[in-house]
Amino acid sequence: MHRPSRRHLTLATATVVAAAAVAATTSAGAFDSTEQARSAIKGGKARNVILLIGDGMGDSEMTLARDYTVGADGRLNLDKFPLTGAYTTYAVHADGTPDYVTDSAASGTGWATGHKTVNGRISKTPGTDKAVPTILELAQKNGYATGSVTTSELTDATPAVLASHATDRSCQGPADMAKCPADTIAAGGPGSIAEQSVNHKVDVLLGGGKARFDQKVTDGTFKGMTVTEQARKLGYQVVTDDAGMKNAKPGKPVLGLFASGNVPVEWTGKAAAAGGTAPQRCVTSNSGRPAATPSLADSATKAIQLLEAKRKHSENGFFLQVEGASIDKQDHAADPCGQIGETAAFDRAVKVARDYAAKHPDTLVVTTADHGHTSQIVPLEATPPGLSSTLVTDEGRQLKVNYSTNTPGQSQEHTGTQVRIAAQGPEAYRVLGVTNQTDLFTTVREALRLR
Repeated sequence: MHRPSRRHLTLATATVVAAAAVAATTSAGAFDSTEQARSAIKGGKARNVILLIGDGMGDSEMTLARDYTVGADGRLNLDKFPLTGAYTTYAVHADGTPDYVTDSAASGTGWATGHKTVNGRISKTPGTDKAVPTILELAQKNGYATGSVTTSELTDATPAVLASHATDRSCQGPADMAKCPADTIAAGGPGSIAEQSVNHKVDVLLGGGKARFDQKVTDGTFKGMTVTEQARKLGYQVVTDDAGMKNAKPGKPVLGLFASGNVPVEWTGKAAAAGGTAPQRCVTSNSGRPAATPSLADSATKAIQLLEAKRKHSENGFFLQVEGASIDKQDHAADPCGQIGETAAFDRAVKVARDYAAKHPDTLVVTTADHGHTSQIVPLEATPPGLSSTLVTDEGRQLKVNYSTNTPGQSQEHTGTQVRIAAQGPEAYRVLGVTNQTDLFTTVREALRLR
């Protein structure tokens, strides 16, 4: 008697789940159409994968951005994927037992390698501190072009997990190696996160962190050079603003360094305060953000163009990760306007990816977060013990947001909640239900048929 394979059972189950979801969805819901959802219930090989990470973008952060910008009954680009699930984000201790609240290093390692690790560690094992191959490294070995775009420093945890292995996330540049003695070049290790990133010859690296790359290499082949000079020696085009990025040509790798540290946020406003703030509208500009700073959406657009050009005549396309990093950073700072502006900027990058996939249906697009965070929408009459702010939304209504995961005056904390994951394209059905963060590694690996 023939028994259906596990894969066929999974696909069949996914089809039933999605069909039920479509049937229950109204015109204002998440699905563009019943047909789009049905077409997403497919296996097959993807030519490209675009993975979009909203750092700290839990359900509350998405709801806050939605309510403020497009209204409670509106929908963000994030909401328009045909298939949606959730995944768990916990880290582990060195002995493998769960650490229920992750940081970005451990969470990123989860999807980058398929393995859980301890908080603070970059793509290395929790107990033995051994490097584990990443999805970007596997993509390179299998002939794919690769890229990483972020609004943080390129050496920050989420971009770092793709193209480096470090005992501690703080080891970002050659002068930052105090917590990673075994990783130094002098000790026979791979060097700092900045050095590893360019040594990996990632085709496109766009973000902040210029100060890390301006540090001098202390040992090895490039001793005495800055990491930026090392990158040029390795063939990189180095650009520092929007015009330079847009003029970058295919054929050579590109390193874009758009800020000394993190890329400045897009919106400003009053931070939350003890006892609340007067009702405020967010300022949808930032005088501290240089006009020549590219948006996340523009960086994503350029990265796709460069990667596509490199693999134009190949069966295998590209793997690209795009991170909206400062959703998390503004959540830590209890700054609702900064946070909403960064979520809106990330949402525009999501649209770039979905528009590309609409013309290239062999592209798997996945959007998710690395962990949940602090902000909560509470009743206007509530008097929360932490920090709060009242906003006047684009609908002209008041909304109160509260930050209470730490003592006022301290950095707000991540939470251990599960977070949304949504997808379209080949193998997108794998995000349905409640999965583990490490399952995202398998989804991408299977979609690209990586060996």
